[in-house]
Amino acid sequence: MRGPTGSHALVIGALVDSGLIGSCLGGPCLRTSRDENLSTALSRANPTDIKGAEMNMTDAEQSRSKAESSWSPIVELRQYTLHPGQRDNLVDLFEREFIEPQEELGMRVLGQFDDLDDPNRFVWLRGFEDMHTRAQGLAAFYGGPVWKQHRDVANATMVDSDNVLLLRPARPGSGFSPDSTERPPRHSHMSRRGCVAAGIYAMDAQLEGAFVDFVEERLRPVLSDVGAALLAYFATESSPNTFPTLPVREGEFVFVWLAGFPVGAAPEAVTPGAGALGRLMPAAPTQTQPIQVLRLAPTARSTLTGSSPPCPAISLSGSERGA
Repeated sequence: MRGPTGSHALVIGALVDSGLIGSCLGGPCLRTSRDENLSTALSRANPTDIKGAEMNMTDAEQSRSKAESSWSPIVELRQYTLHPGQRDNLVDLFEREFIEPQEELGMRVLGQFDDLDDPNRFVWLRGFEDMHTRAQGLAAFYGGPVWKQHRDVANATMVDSDNVLLLRPARPGSGFSPDSTERPPRHSHMSRRGCVAAGIYAMDAQLEGAFVDFVEERLRPVLSDVGAALLAYFATESSPNTFPTLPVREGEFVFVWLAGFPVGAAPEAVTPGAGALGRLMPAAPTQTQPIQVLRLAPTARSTLTGSSPPCPAISLSGSERGA
């Protein structure tokens, strides 16, 4: 069983130092009766003591805690090919009926987009706490009343919905920032500002570290030069698909980065071979196929936009990222 991580681990450590929690071999030992667990003891702790423990974290600890709390340790990148002229119909249905019901079941609808280069492609991102909760959430949603009511209309817009990458952050904190903007309410119709670009690389899994270095040391500065921010970078999650009713791309390993281009930045820079960024993107090490580049316009209710904050990992120093 894995112990607590991130901010919980740091708070627990401070509580150990303060005497509120004892230290035992293999982890914290609570100063409570034997049958009480960690959650029970923390719920009984004085909130002032917990707040004080958080305040005693060093700046580096707080930065690392924030990096470990990025959105959704498991992410699906879903690319749908649609029948001509059907994208607006699907987006309207999706944003009216499908966002809140999924989030009520513990999933996160991270962002949804029109592909700027393909009028018949809809792209969206969905996040989960882990593979077990993914299976539970998907079973509940696709077996529930909302999907049953609207599935025929949704499916009628689609040619293919099986182009799905199952991803995890490439390192702690390289997922989406928890400080991303809030989602507009239902019935919002004004397009979100800026655009989001994604680079998808097929690669050798054993060389993932070299790709992380490429993104952090070479790609990020060039993105910054054109006014863009590195929103997240992911690698393939190799666990078996826990909900096989929805296929994912298996038997391949990919690395994916996403960048936000706010209004005033130049999404045209995200064109392989054009400009400094365009020349750098295809030059990544270890790729086994040509890069796929997506230039994406956030839809009216997308949480992720071109102005979303960068992922927590890039605010850390090099030594902290490598910790």
